[in-house]
Order: sequence, then structure tokens, then C-alpha cells
Amino acid sequence: MTSGMRLTIIGCSGSYPGPDSPASCYLVEADDDAGRTWRIVLDMGNGALGVLQRYIDPLLIDAVLLSHLHADHCVDMTSYYVLRKWHPTGPQPPIPVYGPKGTGRRLAKAYDLPKRPGMREEFAFSTYTGPIHLGPFRIIPTAVEHPVDAYGLRIEAHGKVIAYSGDTAETEALLDIATDADLFVCEAAFRDGVENPPGVHITGVHAGEYATKAHVKKLVVTHVPPWHDSADALREARSAYDGPTELAATGAVYTV
Repeated sequence: MTSGMRLTIIGCSGSYPGPDSPASCYLVEADDDAGRTWRIVLDMGNGALGVLQRYIDPLLIDAVLLSHLHADHCVDMTSYYVLRKWHPTGPQPPIPVYGPKGTGRRLAKAYDLPKRPGMREEFAFSTYTGPIHLGPFRIIPTAVEHPVDAYGLRIEAHGKVIAYSGDTAETEALLDIATDADLFVCEAAFRDGVENPPGVHITGVHAGEYATKAHVKKLVVTHVPPWHDSADALREARSAYDGPTELAATGAVYTV
């Protein structure tokens, strides 16, 4: 791959791992002008690290970006910490980890580590404040609507755009994240036509509506909890967006 980006779905199950997929995790790859491939991971939910190893040596990851700090989006960072700290080739140099305020503290607590050093010898933590530049990538984090501090991510490289909603309720911020995106990976954890808790997630209909308003080229519906039929989320999305629409599945690869 010499231009554009490639996204591999590692985990797409919503809220907790399902029988066919870990919780949220996405691998994004792009080459720089010298031909070096850069690899970033969006979220690292329950079970993600195991499946990630089918597609890449985890030591080749250049950075991790966490949309928010609910367990189904970050808890496998504890396993990744073990891999980097205790690998037989020796402790690995710290790689960038971006997330909301308190990410380092949250992950240290999840593994019962003291606050200092926590995981700071394995990961170089940074809080989202503005655009991030990593190799060929320009990543724009945008706050979304969720019960905790949460972000959607717009990933740009070589004139292409991948948009990732993270977890969010209805918000105009999704239009900023997804406008003219080549690929929009959007959650649809709730069902249409029923009473849903406010301020948490969106439905497939909402995902389709945002894809239409943002003029995206392709929509991938993700983060459907195992207690729902994912085919319903897909049907909902297609009812509100007439562009190419697919349901996320572990191992699916999208090139833009």
C-alpha cells in the first residue's frame, strides 16, 4: 500500500465481547512518503489484543488512540502493557497513547498498579487537545455526547478520510467528524422505535441520517451489542442512507 489508508476491524461488538467478535478495536495503516508503514490502533476493548495478533505483531503498533475509558474500549491495554513490559526481547520503548484526561491513571488502576509509575514506562500518555500528527496521519479528536469524557476521531492521510464515531448519543459533532469521509465507522448500539436512555448511544437510523448529512462515501455500522440482532441495525441504517452500507465484522478490511 503506497497511498491511502487501510482499516481492519479487530473488534466491533458493542458494550461487551460477543460470540463472533471482541469489543471495540480498529487497526488503521498508511505508508509515509518514504514507504514506511505506520500503524495506529483505535480503542482496545475486551478481547481485542488476542484477535489483533492475527493481523499484526503488536510490537509494530506506532500509537493507540482511545475514544473513551469504558472497559469495552480500553481494558485490553492492561494486557498490552504486560506484552510490552515482559516481552522476551526485553522491555519495549514507550509508544504514544492518546485519550481523555486521566487515561494513564485509569489504566494503572485497572491493573492495580501504583499511580507512579503506573504504565508510564510502557506508554507515553497524552490528553486530547487538538490535531495529532503521526507519520502520514493527521488525527482530529472531537468531543461527543456520552456519560463519560468521549471523543470521535477523524483520521486523514493522503487526501483520504476515515471517520470513527466512538460511542455517542445524538450530536452535531458527528457532522464535523464525518463530513465528506471516504469511510464512516459509526456506532448503532440502540434500536429505533423503542425508549432508549438519553445521552448514551444512537440507533442505526441515526447513523444513516448522519452519514447522509455528512455526505460520506461509505458507512460501516458497528458497536451493536450481542443482545440485539445486528441485521436490524443494518436495516435501520439503510433506511436513512442510500450509499454503500455494511455491517462491521471482525477481519473485514476497508481500503480508501
